[in-house]
Amino acid sequence: MASFSRRSILTTLVAVIVLATVPSAIRRIVQTGDLYLFTRQFFEDLFARLSGPGRIRFIFQPTVAILLGSRDGLRDARMGLPSYLWALAFHGEHRREMLRTMLASLRELVAVAILLDIISQFLIFREIHPGAAILLGPVLIGIPYAVSRAFANRLMKGKLFRASSTADH
Repeated sequence: MASFSRRSILTTLVAVIVLATVPSAIRRIVQTGDLYLFTRQFFEDLFARLSGPGRIRFIFQPTVAILLGSRDGLRDARMGLPSYLWALAFHGEHRREMLRTMLASLRELVAVAILLDIISQFLIFREIHPGAAILLGPVLIGIPYAVSRAFANRLMKGKLFRASSTADH
């Protein structure tokens, strides 16, 4: 018997909704020649999202991402791992594990972010741009997560270093 987790149901739901919106997005691109992403309209719509339904997510989602990033950064420091962004850029031996833990921490949050962006687009504009939802949802979460994970690691390592140096004296 197959078991369904909340995570798999949420991911499947988001994938189905995004896939269902793709044909109308393609039709709109063919009719208008406008890809929407990074156009003037895209940025105007981005600002409209800040004042429309769902605007609280621009506070809530980054805050949750910061909390998750801080938790993971503290764990990295306790394990003696380098700072998150530094490890991604310069420590290939840690890159895969750090990306895996990031995906594990953020998978549901990214799915919810994409779903909320789709809902807010529909409520505000009465149309859905799946590319914008796929781009904005993860960015709204990924940047605060990565920065807070790196910062928490640095703070904890500094604290551990100070504690060990005072214990030596």
